[in-house]
Amino acid sequence: MDMTERTVGKNYLYRGKILSLRCDDALLPDGTPCKREIVEHSGGAGVLCVREGKVLLVKQYRYAYGEELYEIPAGKLNEGEDPALTAARELKEETGLICNSLKHIFTLYPTPGYTNEKIYLYEAESAQIGEQQLDEGEFLSVEQIPLDRAYQMIDSGEIKDAKTIVALMYYRNKT
Repeated sequence: MDMTERTVGKNYLYRGKILSLRCDDALLPDGTPCKREIVEHSGGAGVLCVREGKVLLVKQYRYAYGEELYEIPAGKLNEGEDPALTAARELKEETGLICNSLKHIFTLYPTPGYTNEKIYLYEAESAQIGEQQLDEGEFLSVEQIPLDRAYQMIDSGEIKDAKTIVALMYYRNKT
């Protein structure tokens, strides 16, 4: 059975710096008209960096949730940018680490019901210390957390960020 929905018209309601919002006219597989609300996002990339039994996490206030969250270093892809370059750039900007080698571990679809965002996850296979270069208006702390503690933080709900949970669960299953 073909379950493809067909776009009849894309109707932009908002075009912003980080995302755009559409309310599309579409047809269900049986031809019934429907509306589809879509958040367009260029995507992002994150890096799992484990060194000497500790995972490198950033703690950052996230306005949408009204709280500080622990996350792997990550950021938004620029238009046409290779996700691996984004991951390496964000690792350096947020933590100061310069990554010599990255391994792609997953591509996530964080919320397929309403956004086209993809998050590319990488594992830093080697990194050396450099200098942190935060973006203007970016405030975060870098923490090195023992892996066992990080796993406990997931179990207790202290780590809530999906990309971080996926990356850490990958690492726990691999070792």
